Amino acid sequence: MTTVEPAAGTEEFDLGRLLAERGAERYELHARHLNHQLPRMLHTIGFDKVYERAEGAYFWDADGDDYLDMLAGFGVMGLGRHHPVVRKALHDVLDARLADLTRFDCQPLPGLLAEKLLTHSPHLDRVFFGNSGTEAVETALKFARYATGRPRVLYCDHAFHGLTTGSLSVNGEPGFRDGFAPLLPDTAVPLGDLDSLARELKKGDVAALVVEPIQGKGVHEAPPGYLRAAQELLHRHRALLIVDEVQTGLGRTGDFYAYQHEDGVEPDLVCVAKALSGGYVPVGATLGREWIFKKVYSSMDRVLVHSASFGSNAQAMAAGLAVLSVMENEQIVAGARATGSLLKSRLAALVDKYELLSDVRGRGLMIGIEFGRPKSLKLRSRWTMLQAARKGLFAQMVVVPLLQRHRILTQVSGDHLEVIKLIPPLVIGEREVDRFVEAFTAVMDDAHGGGGLMWDFGKTLVKQAVANR
Repeated sequence: MTTVEPAAGTEEFDLGRLLAERGAERYELHARHLNHQLPRMLHTIGFDKVYERAEGAYFWDADGDDYLDMLAGFGVMGLGRHHPVVRKALHDVLDARLADLTRFDCQPLPGLLAEKLLTHSPHLDRVFFGNSGTEAVETALKFARYATGRPRVLYCDHAFHGLTTGSLSVNGEPGFRDGFAPLLPDTAVPLGDLDSLARELKKGDVAALVVEPIQGKGVHEAPPGYLRAAQELLHRHRALLIVDEVQTGLGRTGDFYAYQHEDGVEPDLVCVAKALSGGYVPVGATLGREWIFKKVYSSMDRVLVHSASFGSNAQAMAAGLAVLSVMENEQIVAGARATGSLLKSRLAALVDKYELLSDVRGRGLMIGIEFGRPKSLKLRSRWTMLQAARKGLFAQMVVVPLLQRHRILTQVSGDHLEVIKLIPPLVIGEREVDRFVEAFTAVMDDAHGGGGLMWDFGKTLVKQAVANR
């Protein structure tokens, strides 16, 4: 096998040296060349950390201090960072030098990954591989509209399904949609409201309902029985059920898919992404029924009617196969169920102790912690001040000390929401539960005790919110 030598007078690319020489410029480079508001926001809330390395559920900074990750890259790092099995699979596939992406052959890895993925939803038959969750949703929208011959897709209030134009059309958060109209002819219905769903279906132009079994924004679970009843309604009107498992799938909620917590639910299309990547190579998948795929790809003339240039690439497929292998061999789903139950019960026990804490909800390792209006006069006046400036500031006041004082990374679960969402790597255990609960308890003690530092930071957030109006 021949190798190509670098031309005389040129140097080989050295990534390590480049990072050593210029890694310290990371925030400046981002501000200059990328989204300039991101470094500004991170600096304002004190999240402008410099993480040097990561492993499993932890980051480390230059001083060697560890940080517990309760965010998992918005759910991408289901197995934590740099899982050795996934890492090895990627080395192996690169070393294999496969004839990848020729476009006019059938490589083995996509078929093998599809076969393995479909074993977890045996009522489905085929898979389309793209590069992200939003592509998985776009695929489902296109397939549903073509298969039914109808234009309209229903979605739920406060849903999040992606930010490309099609997926944005079924996004229930106005803040993401504002300024990007016109979008697709789609309509929102309240999560759990079967009467609203029935009214829309009677109009006869609905292709599908797309729904998250547990909404990422606010961590709101579909009411018991809703998915099955919605499925029956949809099928009665010859419409399809699309379930978005981009964040809730692959063990996150303590079952392989979140829709499987409810008996009798068999979606027509299922969207998967995030954790299937192993945190390395972007990958999305749309699983569907045979008749839908056969209708879309109805002839050889339509063989490329829906495709993706990098879809089914060897690195993504190898990562997905390795992820599913690890999930099976390390019993990741059962672990997420047990650890999630422990974490949720420990946090729920604090609701009666702290008047600012109103609810703990979720399934498995997808947990929402909601804050609410306190009863005592002193705390109520401070709460009112924050709410008047901008809803969601108290949750931000909790997230910041969790990182700055306790080195735990979390997130506020959506704009203007007083909810923290916990979606840690599924590999965490009792040690990480103890660390989080102890830190969260300390932050709550500080807030209820009138801790100066925390409420002083609240004043900073209020000033920032007022300035941005």
